[in-house]
Order: sequence, then structure tokens, then C-alpha cells
Amino acid sequence: MSGKHFYVTTPIYYANDKPHIGHAYTTLLADVLARYHRLLGYEVFFLTGTDEHGQKVEQAARKRGVSPEEHVDEYHRRFKDLWQRLGIEYDYFIRTTDKDHISFVQKCLQELYDRGEIVLREYEGWYSVSEERFFQEDELVDGKDPIGHKPVEWISEKNYFFLMSKYREALIEHIEKHPDFILPQTRKNEVLGFLRQPLGDLCISRPRARLAWGIPLPFDADFVTYVWFDALLNYESAVVQRSYKDGTPLWPATYHLLGKDILTTHCVYWPTMLLALGHALPCHIFAHGWWLSQGAKQSKSSGNAVDPLGYMDLYGVDTVRYFLLRDMVPGQDASFSDEQFKERINSDLANDLGNALQRVHVFLARSLDGKVPRPPANAGTAEEALRAFTEDSIRKVMDLITSLRLSPALEAVAEMVRQVNRYLEKRAPWQVVRDPERKEELNTILYTAAEALRCALILLGPVMPAKVATGLAMLGVKTQPTLLDLAWGGLPSGAPVEPGGPLFPRIQSEAKKEESPAPDVLPAAQLDLRAGRIVEVDDHPSADKLYVLRVDLGSETRTIVAGLKAFRPEDLIERTCVAVANLKAARLRGVESHGMLLAVSLASGPELLSPGDAKPGAELSFQGVVRQPEKRLTVETLQAAKLEVRSGRVTGNGCDLLSGGKPVLFDAPDGTEVR
Repeated sequence: MSGKHFYVTTPIYYANDKPHIGHAYTTLLADVLARYHRLLGYEVFFLTGTDEHGQKVEQAARKRGVSPEEHVDEYHRRFKDLWQRLGIEYDYFIRTTDKDHISFVQKCLQELYDRGEIVLREYEGWYSVSEERFFQEDELVDGKDPIGHKPVEWISEKNYFFLMSKYREALIEHIEKHPDFILPQTRKNEVLGFLRQPLGDLCISRPRARLAWGIPLPFDADFVTYVWFDALLNYESAVVQRSYKDGTPLWPATYHLLGKDILTTHCVYWPTMLLALGHALPCHIFAHGWWLSQGAKQSKSSGNAVDPLGYMDLYGVDTVRYFLLRDMVPGQDASFSDEQFKERINSDLANDLGNALQRVHVFLARSLDGKVPRPPANAGTAEEALRAFTEDSIRKVMDLITSLRLSPALEAVAEMVRQVNRYLEKRAPWQVVRDPERKEELNTILYTAAEALRCALILLGPVMPAKVATGLAMLGVKTQPTLLDLAWGGLPSGAPVEPGGPLFPRIQSEAKKEESPAPDVLPAAQLDLRAGRIVEVDDHPSADKLYVLRVDLGSETRTIVAGLKAFRPEDLIERTCVAVANLKAARLRGVESHGMLLAVSLASGPELLSPGDAKPGAELSFQGVVRQPEKRLTVETLQAAKLEVRSGRVTGNGCDLLSGGKPVLFDAPDGTEVR
């Protein structure tokens, strides 16, 4: 990115349902990036909004007995209300029913039509009302659309087409010349894979006789604009008349954020439209993963969607903001469960940050007359070490943030706080305060701990603005921090500290008893082993020796973290494997792993176990053993299954492992471990 300008956009959300956690995460990610860049001295513009045209809106309004205008007026308000509750500070909220947007879309359509880039054709195909697009026969899955798995209908009619196919090579060239145009790398590869196939032209209209709720085509009043062509131009229409203070136009966007399920529309349809118009493309398009619940993408229809409003009501807005940013590694999928939420908040915020802040605040209030201590004249080794760690961490966090690695950045801040707690344990101010002769030493300890906490809190400010403001006031800091305030030594000596209790009360929950299998059940019987196929391989964002894999298990695709760096990524893609599907989820260096791949331990390194020709999702069993999978298998039970190679066959508790009724074979000495 050039200069000190930062323009970030979210997708515009369809005004036809209430917002869910996916919408909240994308918008929160944009909000936090905007806040961090303001902290870094950037001039920032943050856009979000609602997509309000289309057949789904028209049908939903008719079903409710209201006009489309009344319908979208109500539903767009739901998004605005949630963003207000979440503390989202956007600069502009665009609606595609805004007059300025409609005018911009019609101007672009007319320009393309006049240049012969839009043509009228007879068209027929399978149409999905849910996705508002046509699909080819071979794209359907069980006769339904491949995205939302909703019914389709055969439609034959005349429509206008944008000659998108003309820009296929130009888009490929742009992506290859700008390797960070689409992020992360896996999404770029996905788009390039899509573009390596023939690219059709894009149907950009609907007859008004079938759909009246849309922007009329300026060159043919009998048609309205297809919702995607309308919606995708909003990111530019919102700022076409805007510029930064130095006169630089806001467009193009620095970062456009979206969920990976709308990758094609934003990374193929939209860029080709911009190329045809001769407009600049956004600098970066970043596609984050899905929030999973019960192992699947959250959705209203599946009944596993999480309502962020409920958690905000119970535990506060800032704790929800922290959890969402802390637990999703951008680009990867993440899971939301009540247990995970409580564990994260209790660990990072109640136990670590809240405990450190409360300790320091109590000493300042009781032992230093409620005033901020002065800088120590002679800092000791422990003080210098904490200062050095804090300063190194500030630089590390800033680097991580500007590359959109917010989860690792928050882990780095959490480690700063843990260092403060270790420092307090080592220096033991509760012992020093008992000796009147050690008052200078107490001053040194409290200043050092408070200053390190001040820096950590400033770094957390964009994520938890309200809580951080309270925490800083407890340290005597009452002004809005800037980048300059991140330098060591900014604690306001002599300033009074504000009263305050525990910033993050611990969340109490009933202890859950783990279901234990009957004592006569073999550990091998408790394993849920399934055939899998590796479909994606990414480097772990925080661990050099780990990969983050996406493994196809038939009915679902799992994220599994594995120590398989002996393999190159291209050697793992499309490999078949055996996955332990019921292993209790574990967080490995910031990425949640939902299972384990079985490998044979050889002197030359690990070698993946193969299920033969079994299809992904096929269950594997042990000969003569009835499968009784444990719901949340522990590593101890897995070890007790004693998986090893015997006579060239893989065994568990002495019983052969079977795939499709045939033994799973591996050429290795007897007793070679499988793990």
C-alpha cells in the first residue's frame, strides 16, 4: 500500500435476513484493521452496507405482504443496529437503493453497452432463485444448485450478457503480476484454477416481466440489472466523488474483505467488470474462512448458527470482539462453541490480563496514594528484560497487523501480558511493600509492570475499545492513545488512577463430566477412523514445522494441523489418508485442529497411512471388533489402542485394521509405531 492512506471495505450484506456470526466477523475484522491503521497514523475510510435488489427480496416482500422498499428498509436496519452494538465505526454505510449508486451503475452499463461489451442473446438454463444465477447441467449436485443446495428451475428467455470471457487472460495476467492481489495464497490458487478453464460470458439482466425490483437498464427499460452486476460496483460508487485530504482519490480500495463462499463473484466477475470499464482494481482482496459449529459451516437452515447478540448480552461486547479476532486465523476456518468461548475469555482475559491489571491497580491505589509511579532511576536486570520484551513485541504486533495476521498478533499481546505476570511473580511486590526501606524498589516494580501493561492495552485498543479505555484509566491514562504512545516511558507520572474492579470477571460454568466408555471396551473400538483425501495444504502461520491441512472426509472437510514438513505441499495434495475423526479438538499454536492423520514412523521420517481405494468418508474398522467410537477421543485412548505394524499389516490392540473389508498393509518391521 502506498502513502498513509487506507480504504477498507466489507461485502455488502443481503437485506433479506438477520445478520449472523459470519457477517459480524467480516465487519469486525474491517473495523479492527481501520482502528489499527488510524493508530499507525493512516487516513482511513471504512465502507460497509447492504445489497437490496433482487428476486429473493421481491419474493420475501410479497410473502410478507409489504413492498420491497418497506422490506429492505426494515432489514438493512438490522445490520446497522448490530454494527452499533458491536462498536463498529464505519465511515459510510451504502445501500444499493441509494440514488447515487443507481446513477453510477447505469452510467457504467451504458458505457459498456455503447462499446459493444454488452449484447442481447437468447438464453436458457437452470436458474437458482436462492443464488440468483444460472448453472450448467454438469454444475448441479443432485439436481440442485452447488452452492446453497436449493432447487433450480429451467428458464428460457432473452437477456443481456457482459462479454466477460474477453477478459479472462487479462485477469490471469493481473493476478500473476500482483501475487498479493488475492489473499491468502490458497484462494489465489483457487481463482487461478477456475480461470484456467473456459470462462463464459455473464448474464447481467432479468426481464422486468419476471423481476421488477432492480435497477432498470438505461438502454432497455424492459430489463433490470442482475443483482451481482449492481452490487459489485458499490465499492467504487460509494467513493467516486471522495478523496483523501491531500486530494488523492479514495479508489482503489486498499483491502476488500469477504468470506470464501463469495470468492468467484468478487475475484472473477468484479475484476473483469473493472477491467472492461478501464477502472483500477482493488489492491488486495482477502477471503477469510468460515465459522464452524458442530463441525459444519454455520447456517440458519442447519440449526447450528450462533447469535452474537446473545453472547454480547451475557458477557459484553468487547469479550465477543476479542474472541472472534483471537480464535480465527485469517484464511482458515474456526469453530465457535460455548466451551471454547468461555475457555478463551477466562484464560486470556480473566486469568492473565485481568489478574495482572488488578494486581498493579490495587498496589497503586493502596501503596502509592492512588498515583502513577515515577520512572525508576536505576532499573534492574528484570526491568530491562521486560522493557526489551515489550518493545520487541510492539514491533512484532505491528508487522503482524499490517499483514492481516490478527490472531497471531493477539497471541503476541497475550504473551506480553503473561510476561508481566511472570515479572510480578519474580519481583513479589506483596513482599516488598512490607518493608518501608524498600519503597524505591516497590516504585520500580509497579512502574515497570504498569508501563508494560499500558503498552499491551494500547495494542488491544482496536479490538476492545471500551474495556481498554477503562483499563488505561486504572493506570492513570485518560487520553486517546496514538502510535507515539507505544514508546516505552509514556506512563503519566503522578497522575491519579481511576477506581476499578476486575476488568474481566471469570465466567463460571458447570463442570462437564467426560463420557467414559465401559471398561471392557477395547481402545481400538473407540477410534473413529475414516478414509480421507488432502485437498489443501497451507503453512502454519505460527509454527515452521506444521502444516494446516484441509481434508475431505466425504460429508465434510476438516481442518487438521499436522507435522508433515518432510513432505512438500504438492506431494500431499490429493493424497489419500486415514484420519482419526473423533479426536478431541485441540488448538496447536493458534490453529484449531479437528482430528489427526495416521502415519507410520520410519527412520527416514513419517509416511502417511493409506486406506487403499476407499472413498473419502469411508469407515475403517478392526477385524473382530465392534466399532464403539468415543464422542471426544483423548490422546491417551489413542495411545492405548497400540497402533503398530505386524507382519506387514496395521493393527490395533492386536487386531488387523480393515478398509473395505481388506487389511491395511504397510511394509515395515514388526512393532513399527503408527501414530
